[in-house]
Amino acid sequence: MRLSLPIHNISSGLSETVVRLRERIDTTSEEAVTGRYKDMTAHLSGRIGKAMLGQKAIDDVTNERTQLTLKETRLDIIQQSLTAIDDNIGQLGVRMKAALGSEDFTAREAVVRDAKAAIASTFSILNTRHGERYLFSGDATNTKPMSDVDAFLDDVRAMAASATDAADFATQMDAYFNTPGSGWQADIYSGTATASDPASVTGTDPEITKTVWGLAVLALSGADETLALFDGNSDALIQATDTLADGQAALTIARAERGILQAQIESSKSALDVEETVLTHAFNQMTARDQYEAASELKQLETGLEASYTLTARLANLSLLNFMR
Repeated sequence: MRLSLPIHNISSGLSETVVRLRERIDTTSEEAVTGRYKDMTAHLSGRIGKAMLGQKAIDDVTNERTQLTLKETRLDIIQQSLTAIDDNIGQLGVRMKAALGSEDFTAREAVVRDAKAAIASTFSILNTRHGERYLFSGDATNTKPMSDVDAFLDDVRAMAASATDAADFATQMDAYFNTPGSGWQADIYSGTATASDPASVTGTDPEITKTVWGLAVLALSGADETLALFDGNSDALIQATDTLADGQAALTIARAERGILQAQIESSKSALDVEETVLTHAFNQMTARDQYEAASELKQLETGLEASYTLTARLANLSLLNFMR
């Protein structure tokens, strides 16, 4: 005969114990891995609100760091772009003045060739993007800022051909670049003249307009052009070298200003690191589970579960004859 009723009651009790042990093992194993209590509400009781505020503060720090990193990346690209433009210009203005002073035709043509390459490269750099965002379009970040460089050179040719002298040409060029809705801002530069992001550089900033002004005149002063205004040691050509120098000086100032912004971002990130360390420590004090303690408890629970399984199996096979023995 089998001991039906008493053994059935004992087995039912063991089954409940096994279920509770398995649930506790699942919870403890997760806590041993994550280092956090699984049921925060039960663990913290009345302090759950304070813990949630602490977690929000940590999340806010993480989000702010992400935004700073994004700004830092854009700033780095802008810095590299401005540096590349300045490097492409190099000593073109100085070289042209030297060639004019010595009447060195070969050196002058070399400057013309390098100026053409530099202005083409400058237009390409000004179309630089970060993701889907154009960095030199001002607030029109989804708009490609620069059109074809040849269209710009054609505009400069037309003004040089119609100008009566160097002063008239300078007046036309100034109006071309700086009058809203005409010339440069209507046909060549498609961005905005304003930028809400202080790190941005727009196509109407002097570091850009003066640079391309000077490069265009140098590029159009070669023997293959028929522009009398740029022949010989013309005043317009000399003025262009000075304008190019002003553009390079403005580039240096722009790079320095963005260097300051980069330093400020680094300082902000360092401050966030300190803030996050303090907040995380406080949050851990409330919510962290000792992983070594959890692992030790998990081992004990597993041992208890194995013993329960063994006892359940033995009870299932227990008979009256075995019991009497």
